[in-house]
Amino acid sequence: MNYQPVPEDKFSFGLWTVGWQGRDPFGDATRAVLDPVEAVNKLAELGAWGITFHDDDLIPFGSSETEREAVLKRFRQALDATGMTVPMATTNLFTHPVFKDGGFTSNDRAVRRYALRKVIRNVDLAVELGAQTYVAWGGREGSESGGAKDVRLALDRMKEAFDLLGEYVTEQGYDIRFAIEPKPNEPRGDILLPTVGHALAFIERLERPELYGVNPEVGHEQMAGLNFPHGIAQAMWSGKLFHLDLNGQTGIKYDQDLRFGAGDVRGAFWLVDLLERGGYQGPRHFDFKPPRTEDFEGVWASAAGCMRNYLILRDRAAAFRADPAVQEALRAARVDELGQPTAADGLAGLLADRTAFEEFDVEAAGARGMAFERLDQLAMDHLLGV
Repeated sequence: MNYQPVPEDKFSFGLWTVGWQGRDPFGDATRAVLDPVEAVNKLAELGAWGITFHDDDLIPFGSSETEREAVLKRFRQALDATGMTVPMATTNLFTHPVFKDGGFTSNDRAVRRYALRKVIRNVDLAVELGAQTYVAWGGREGSESGGAKDVRLALDRMKEAFDLLGEYVTEQGYDIRFAIEPKPNEPRGDILLPTVGHALAFIERLERPELYGVNPEVGHEQMAGLNFPHGIAQAMWSGKLFHLDLNGQTGIKYDQDLRFGAGDVRGAFWLVDLLERGGYQGPRHFDFKPPRTEDFEGVWASAAGCMRNYLILRDRAAAFRADPAVQEALRAARVDELGQPTAADGLAGLLADRTAFEEFDVEAAGARGMAFERLDQLAMDHLLGV
């Protein structure tokens, strides 16, 4: 089967992904700086649909207005020439030393005000380029010691920041929504809003909650020991899956950012199955890092692998769902019963139904198998292509 991506697949990549130079806390860069225009051209050639960026990925920090406009002119021309889109943008509030204690929640009030203005400036650019989602990752919004940060006040400042941004886009009439990206730790010892659940609860306290959703990332949830498809399912159930980041991770360790499909391949299978069955219409965005062992040929092979693996898993998941043996196993496992209301007859009917309690055969129900193992093995068979 041909697993060649096409724009209709809505695959997108961050400039910071293919453009990562391979620098880490223990080693210098192993690759040269990648021109954003080259990234647009090469990703389009590979079959990608969109490209995303932090403000500083596209326009080097500290650039003059003249330099900024020159960069944007070339970038727009590349987008026009290739037909690539910019579905999402975000702001770098973590690299420069000024953000060492965070942006929205820095103890330094002046830094918080600067951070907000930096975001607002890039929101304007994102809208100009057609982005409909603005991701906010608070990588420096946290602490390493208990006394350094009053978390209650920090959450007040976080709420204040998002409420101001919501007020701004509403006043400007922008058609854009914000997606909060959770992560438990790294680079801070403990980051605020560490999981999908934390972010969903926070959103409900905002003044315009309809403008805010989540941008879950595979590796981030797995770093907390959580089941990523479960987190995605709750975000979908809440109507808050505005965007998502796809990559690979092997358990609870540092953020590996492997290409999608590497690491927990079973988790990736169930994730793709959920996204395709659940009707998710947003970008399939890859937030990965080509290993620092690779030259640029390896970078593009890694990017192509992300898309190819998604398409393979989509094909495998569709075959799984279409298999008559799987459909029979799903019925045997009573998965269809979960879609039935437990008490469609209401509380009065439940209380009046003697078969629900007084005459319920607890021993027989307890002895009845759920047939999950056959169902799971069928999934494994389809995943492995046998």
